[in-house]
Amino acid sequence: MRLPRPALIATAVATAAATLLLAPDGALADPAPRPGAPVREGSGPFGGGAARAPEDAAVRALTAPVTGLTPGAGAVRGYPREQVLAPDPRNPADRSVKLGLTPYHAIAPKLNALQRLGDRVSVEVAGRSAGGHRLYLVTVTAPESARQARAQERMRELIENAPAAAAKDPAVRRDYKAPVFFNNNIHGNEWEGTDASLKLIEKLATAGDGSTAGLLAHHRVYFNITANPDGRIAGTRENANGFDLNRDFVTASQPEVRAMRQIAIDKQPALMVDLHGYVNGTLIEPTTPPHGENYEYDLFLKNTYANALGMEAAVNGLGYTPEEDGVEPAQIPFRDQQEGWDDWPPVFTPQYMPFHGTVAAHTVEFPMAVNNEEYDELPVAELRRRSAINVAVAGAAMRASLDYARTHRTSLVADQIEVFRRSVTGAAQVPVSAGTVPGVPGIGPEDVYTTDFPRAYVIPAGAGAQRSAPAAARLVDHLLANDVRVRRATAAFRLGGKAYAKGSYVVDLRQPKRGMANVLLADGRDISGKVSVMYDISGWSLGRLWGATVDTVRTSRLSVPDRPVHAAAAVGYVAPRGTLRLRLDDAREVAALNSLLADGVPVRRAADGGAIVPASARGRAAVLARTYDVAFDATKETGGAPLRRVRVAAAVTPGELFALREMNFDVVPVSTAVLEAGFDWSRADVLFASSGLDPARLGTAARSALKAFLGRAGLVGRGTTGAAVNAAAGLLAVDAVEGNPDANGVVRVVNSPGGVAAGAPEHGFVYAPVWFTGLGAGVRAEQSYASGDLLVSGHWRALEDGSGGPAQAAGRASVVSGPHAVLFGTEPLFRDHPKGEFAQVARALLTVS
Repeated sequence: MRLPRPALIATAVATAAATLLLAPDGALADPAPRPGAPVREGSGPFGGGAARAPEDAAVRALTAPVTGLTPGAGAVRGYPREQVLAPDPRNPADRSVKLGLTPYHAIAPKLNALQRLGDRVSVEVAGRSAGGHRLYLVTVTAPESARQARAQERMRELIENAPAAAAKDPAVRRDYKAPVFFNNNIHGNEWEGTDASLKLIEKLATAGDGSTAGLLAHHRVYFNITANPDGRIAGTRENANGFDLNRDFVTASQPEVRAMRQIAIDKQPALMVDLHGYVNGTLIEPTTPPHGENYEYDLFLKNTYANALGMEAAVNGLGYTPEEDGVEPAQIPFRDQQEGWDDWPPVFTPQYMPFHGTVAAHTVEFPMAVNNEEYDELPVAELRRRSAINVAVAGAAMRASLDYARTHRTSLVADQIEVFRRSVTGAAQVPVSAGTVPGVPGIGPEDVYTTDFPRAYVIPAGAGAQRSAPAAARLVDHLLANDVRVRRATAAFRLGGKAYAKGSYVVDLRQPKRGMANVLLADGRDISGKVSVMYDISGWSLGRLWGATVDTVRTSRLSVPDRPVHAAAAVGYVAPRGTLRLRLDDAREVAALNSLLADGVPVRRAADGGAIVPASARGRAAVLARTYDVAFDATKETGGAPLRRVRVAAAVTPGELFALREMNFDVVPVSTAVLEAGFDWSRADVLFASSGLDPARLGTAARSALKAFLGRAGLVGRGTTGAAVNAAAGLLAVDAVEGNPDANGVVRVVNSPGGVAAGAPEHGFVYAPVWFTGLGAGVRAEQSYASGDLLVSGHWRALEDGSGGPAQAAGRASVVSGPHAVLFGTEPLFRDHPKGEFAQVARALLTVS
């Protein structure tokens, strides 16, 4: 399994590795210094710890509304927007207390006090976390009347929607307040950005100098005070659902990420900084290659590198030294490293923001480790010394960024306008070079990443056009939530030589957020030959993984009778009479089935793997059709074996646990420790094992109980953990072969008819891929990796000895089954992302139970 490793590759500077990993007094920082170890949710030989998030956190995440922060023009309020925040109960167990930092319960009183300092500070609640805590967005700016605020909103919209006009508008040049955004504490146990922001807000609120007054007259400065209050309180990287929020921006499964996404859309920052820890010396982006191919990277690099130099000078100017303080000089990966700290996937906050117009975006990593082992082992005085240094470093980085915004306001706004101009006109990207980005040293061919934007994408409608209508609707709604413009055909049409039905959706890439649309829908590319290692995922295509059919259109002319939509058309339907049939090709359909079963409705299995629902349940079906937007069609089929509510004992990752709950399965989290303590197996019908369960570590009684359960019930396993549990129980006679543990991406697969993968998409997702050989008697290949070139997008190399690569996996079984078990070598529930793969797991659970 994938183990933590240094994220940066040493350059010619001999001391680089030590600089990156060593904290003062010989203490080690996080083994992978990027904001997030490059591992699945949990690491170690058996997938790390099993997820144990409470069910109510999943419910909150699945049902939390997305609230826009910018109302319609007629309702725009001026600034300040003050409110008195109710206090939270005092929590002496808040993990920030030990560090001498601000506990979550002290934030609301502090914000109330800051608002009372004058007329520059506003506080809004941007949403709530999975754990139910308020997410505070603070705005610091010169006062604005409602009329002035409406004018600011009109200029923001002009920049996005009519960039050519905005470029010529003297009011934009003179009056527009260029937005700056500071994002704090997205990893809960990287605390100090919150405290530095509170200090900076107070300074900005009270400063009487002309420089501050000028800054606030020409900028709005936004602070997400703590993006992850659940983790801040608990001292965990993740939120209450166990999610690393700085990996969730493509999927947006968590409410905290949806709140940040809405801030990006509504506020449209020109410059943003995401504050993290811990890399010594302070790490300041821009990054090493590969660079995201959908950015206007010339504009991004120009500003991000220049601001990084200012932050570097400010941080080094604090005067900390390796000898006296254990603080190494700051570093800039683009300049100082070769690879391993990339900005390829848009799952990180600074890599997501440019698709909404941000032209300078940074991760900044504080130098002094105070979490994990350091938190538990170092004296309190040493922890507080380190935290104080980190607060100072964060403050210096933010002040330098404000200086850059103040002195480069005109060019920041002009470059944001240019991003949108290129998008709406279909202009080509400008490759980076010494000529196109002067002042940035060391630009080479390894930094040039551009893409060939198609003219449009079509999400077809009509009989037979979609394998899953709910999947198509979900994809359209997700695009709209990311501020991608979608239109719906009002009549049948032809495009790119293909006929489409009325009701098909068209995503024209000549729109302000073309990069956002393309980064979500495009296949991506195989970058295995570009760099030796990637930091995190390298393929994520929603067009391939979310279960909807998506066509790419490359014709230059686009003439479609259509209209804009603000939500996908409802596909929920219940036939007016007779027995009903519910397909089980999508997570929403599975959720509807599990709701019926929980209500005691007698449901039977259809011949094609779907569900037959009696006519007597039509009223309940109507409710579920509205709730989940699924169709109950009429059928004459009476159905086969009865389906029953499946109780799942789950030793799984947080993403998998969340996906199971999203599908309404009755789940009880388990682990090696839970089983060893004496688990009551009568509570479960099937075990799903992928993480945190090692049969070899179980005592005799627990091992015997597990084997007895698997002998009479069933196993769904994933990866090496699932294979190990299968081998220990002697269920399926197969050999599991582990591929390169660093590999990940979108792969081509071939589904076998009539099984758990029947009707599934022809693409899957892998992360540390596994395949199966030596299939014994009674073992069926449900799905196989495609022959030939199977990697569509991502990074998958063979190991040094030539094993573990895609050539070895090609044509091999990726999913196998037998009477009591199904094993997956792919990642069908990874981080709650590959929505089109979820039904495979659901069918497996229903089958083996």
